[in-house]
Amino acid sequence: MAITDDIALAHALADAAGAAIRPFFRARYEIEDKADASPVTEADRAAERAIRAMLETERPRDGIIGEEYGATREDASRQWVLDPIDGTRSFIAGRPIFGTLIALMQDGWPILGVIDQPISGERWIGAMGKPTLLNGTPVRTRSCRALDQAILASTGPQYFEGCTGEHFAILAGQCRDTVWGGDCYNYALLASGHVDIVVETGLKLHDIAALVPVVEGAGGRMCDWNGDPITDASDGKVIALGDPARLDDVLEALHHGGHDH
Repeated sequence: MAITDDIALAHALADAAGAAIRPFFRARYEIEDKADASPVTEADRAAERAIRAMLETERPRDGIIGEEYGATREDASRQWVLDPIDGTRSFIAGRPIFGTLIALMQDGWPILGVIDQPISGERWIGAMGKPTLLNGTPVRTRSCRALDQAILASTGPQYFEGCTGEHFAILAGQCRDTVWGGDCYNYALLASGHVDIVVETGLKLHDIAALVPVVEGAGGRMCDWNGDPITDASDGKVIALGDPARLDDVLEALHHGGHDH
């Protein structure tokens, strides 16, 4: 399957998801709590159903891993990984900084990713060997000569448990500024050169997979807290860098004192 065909399909999937999501944004709807107490809406489910229906027609042999409806054909070498609304809290609060994440993984490695913001009409798409595009125009991360010039972003301090919070605070103390909130949108802003570093923990595969091709196709780097590449076996601790030259600085701050808890 040519990557250009997969890219065209990914655009169609994002279109379908956005059409399902937009009627619910800033509308009145029922919110229920999942077992992990994260709010989930009818929009999540409608969007994932729309994507899955299209994949079953267009790519019947590929696997699908979705946040809402689980895994189908888990043994397939090609897996589409879906998070219909990444940033549910922002969505519920009426903040247009959530996103639909669509990824294609080949043998556990992300090779195609879409970050789609269906309200602002911004769509970042990255694919292996191709430059990341925002609405068809190439974007690039920016250089960052030192941590004290860096803007650091993360979804929220409450997601860092135990020692990870202390390590993050050490890194934040060395950066110029820290911005909170944003989920997948932070990685898109990093790809476009507005944010320098994103650090998070506790992420699931559907939170991560689509981000990697977007960030790396724009000249950035994504890895775990050990500096290793992101695969379907990663532990959910993630670093995204606009300037890969800052990797050692970030790792040193996160492993401050030479011991990792």
